[in-house]
Amino acid sequence: MIERDEGKAGGRRVDLRLYGLLDTGISGHDGARLAAMAVEAVRGGCTLLQYREKSIDNARAALTRIRAIHVALAGSGVPLLVNDRVDLALAAGVEGVHLGQGDLHPADARRLLGRDAIIGLTLKAGPQADELYRLPVDYACIGGVFATASKDNPDPPVGLDGLARIVFRGRLARGAAFPLGAIAGIDASNAAAVIGAGADGIAVISSLFSGESVEARARDLRFRVDSALAARGASA
Repeated sequence: MIERDEGKAGGRRVDLRLYGLLDTGISGHDGARLAAMAVEAVRGGCTLLQYREKSIDNARAALTRIRAIHVALAGSGVPLLVNDRVDLALAAGVEGVHLGQGDLHPADARRLLGRDAIIGLTLKAGPQADELYRLPVDYACIGGVFATASKDNPDPPVGLDGLARIVFRGRLARGAAFPLGAIAGIDASNAAAVIGAGADGIAVISSLFSGESVEARARDLRFRVDSALAARGASA
């Protein structure tokens, strides 16, 4: 039976330092390969993972892939979320879901998934950050920060200044402890600058999963994030 919860976000603290997005458009549809990449990413220091398939033609096949990744992550302590699809997150028994502005409302997702699920939200502008105070979400990712080929985004990148402004408004809405990450076009060359602009972590696709040596890539990105957080005076 689904536990109903009409109210607030779950009590889990979400670690956004290195948020890896397993995008089938980048990494392919081989479930075993995706699971292996997820394990490598965690070994290198990934703190959160998401399954992302923007156009799902076969929900059963997608569910099989999600379950394979989740099984591979068992015991790691790293949560797995599903992008957009609350139904697949619920069916797979993963830790939560990440929602865009046009997806199911976070309050409805919370009712379906229960109080212990992790629910994340994409923010593209300051007014959306202002609304965080009333939404039952556990974290938010701001973007796109830079241009990226991983997603067809009609909105222009917000850049570092825009990121800083949205982070500021998000903190006003939800407080200093609320996790705010950044997404789009982030790699080893700009990860530190993104953290310096106020983000608590980075969400990455191509810079982590587009080639071999996923573990080494993750380790390098995690080092850059932790170093930048320490330089900012934030806890890593």
